[in-house]
Amino acid sequence: MIMIYLEIALKLIVGLSILNVWLLRFRNASQWRGGNAKNMKEEFANYGLPMWFMTLIGSLKVLFSLALIASIYFEQIELIPAIGIAALMIGAIFMHIKIGDSFKKSVPAVIFLVLSAIILWL
Repeated sequence: MIMIYLEIALKLIVGLSILNVWLLRFRNASQWRGGNAKNMKEEFANYGLPMWFMTLIGSLKVLFSLALIASIYFEQIELIPAIGIAALMIGAIFMHIKIGDSFKKSVPAVIFLVLSAIILWL
């Protein structure tokens, strides 16, 4: 029973955290933003990525986060959002490396990658 509660907690932590970043803190500065970006648009510009790509990535992150939360009740859909979030976090880590960010800025992506892997394992 404790594993079920752990999995639920991890899904909520990952899903709600990503939703927070993309829906509530999109325009806000953060110590985790790539380069010296003060918001999400500046961060993607620092990575050298077009704005349409930011929209695509943001849409995927929101969709996967909602699906991960929904998988608490519909376990059969768990695989797709967990793998999707893990893949996006790998991409985020590479973007931080690409622009020479310190490891500190990659920590949230690393944590969500590990948590997504744990969700898949459970």
